[in-house]
Amino acid sequence: MTALGLLLACGSFAGCHMFTEPAPTPPTPPIPPLLEPGELAPIEKSKVSLPPYRIEPPDILYIDAIKVVPKSPYRISAQDVLSVNATGTLATQPIGGLLTVEPGGSIDLGPGNGRVPVAGLSLDEATEAVERQLSRVLRNPQAAVSLAQSAGQQQIAGEHIIAQDGRINLGIYGTVYISGMTVQEAKLAIEQHLTQYLDNPRVAVDVGSFNSKVYYVIMTTPGANFGQIVSRFPTTGNETVLDALAQVNGLSQLASKHHIWIARPAPNGSGCDQILPVNWDQITKTANTSTNYQVLPGDRIFIDSDKLYAADSTISKVIDPFNRIFGFTTLGIQALFRLAHPQSSFGGANFTSHW
Repeated sequence: MTALGLLLACGSFAGCHMFTEPAPTPPTPPIPPLLEPGELAPIEKSKVSLPPYRIEPPDILYIDAIKVVPKSPYRISAQDVLSVNATGTLATQPIGGLLTVEPGGSIDLGPGNGRVPVAGLSLDEATEAVERQLSRVLRNPQAAVSLAQSAGQQQIAGEHIIAQDGRINLGIYGTVYISGMTVQEAKLAIEQHLTQYLDNPRVAVDVGSFNSKVYYVIMTTPGANFGQIVSRFPTTGNETVLDALAQVNGLSQLASKHHIWIARPAPNGSGCDQILPVNWDQITKTANTSTNYQVLPGDRIFIDSDKLYAADSTISKVIDPFNRIFGFTTLGIQALFRLAHPQSSFGGANFTSHW
C-alpha cells in the first residue's frame, strides 16, 4: 500500500482526526478509542467501568498487616515481650504473664527466682534456661516461653507512597517494586517479598489516594494576553464534563460556550486521538446528556475563549505598543516646550498661542 493510501485509510477511521476546531453541535458523538467499534462514547446516562486500576507514582497505598510472624527460629532481643508460664512454683510466688526482656538481655522471674539471660536464645532455648533457673529453688518445675511482641518488628500497617522509582518502602523489610500492578498483584508482590523475613505473611492492600490517573481542564484567557489556565484533577471513574467544570466553578465571562471539547489521547500511542465536541447549552439548559461525556484518565477538556473577547484582545495587543510610543512622544514634546517656555502654562490658550 502506498503512503497516500495509508493516509487515506487512517483519515477514514472513526475517531482518528486532525486537530481542527470542532463544530458547536456535532450530529453524532465520535467513537472513543477505548470502546469497541459501534459503541458510543460513554456519557452521563451510560457510563462504563474503567479497567483495573494500575498503581503508579505518586499513588498512596494503605497496607494492613493481617499476619506478621517472624521466621523460625526467632532469636530473642532486648525489649521483646515474652509470655512466660511455669508450673510447680510456690503458691505465694506464681510465674505467669508477660515479661519484658531487660536492656541487659535478662528477664526477672520474681523474688527468690532470680533473673535469666535470654537475649540471643531461641524460644526453646529460653524455655530450657528458665527451667534450669527455677530448678535451683523448685522441684521439677515446668516452663513455657513464647513471643508476645517483638521489639524489632517493623510496623507495616499504614500509608505508603509509591516513590518515583515505582517502589514502596517497608522499613527494615526493604523496598518492593509495584508500579504498573493492580491492587491484587501488588498484594502478592508485597507478601512474596516479606517471606524473606516473616513466616507466611498476609497483608491487605488498598489505594488510599488516587494520584496518578488525572484529567485536565484547560481554559484560554484572552484578557491575559492569550494565556491558558490548566487545572489538574484526579480521576475517580465517575466524572462527567459537567462535574469537571464544576471543579473550576463553571465558565468565566471570557469563555466560549460554543467551543468546548474533550481531547482524548489514543491508547497505547496508536496515533488516533479523538476530539469530542461538547454542547454546553444542551447540557445545562435542556439537560440533554448526549455530549455530557464521561471523563476518562488523560482527557483534556479544552475551553476556548469567546471570539469577541479574543478579537478585542488581538486589537489591543496590536495597538497598545503604538499607544505607548505616542505617549512617550507626547511626554517628550511637553518636556521640550516647558524648557523652551518656562514662563508659559502648558495647556489651554497659552499653549496654543505659543506653539
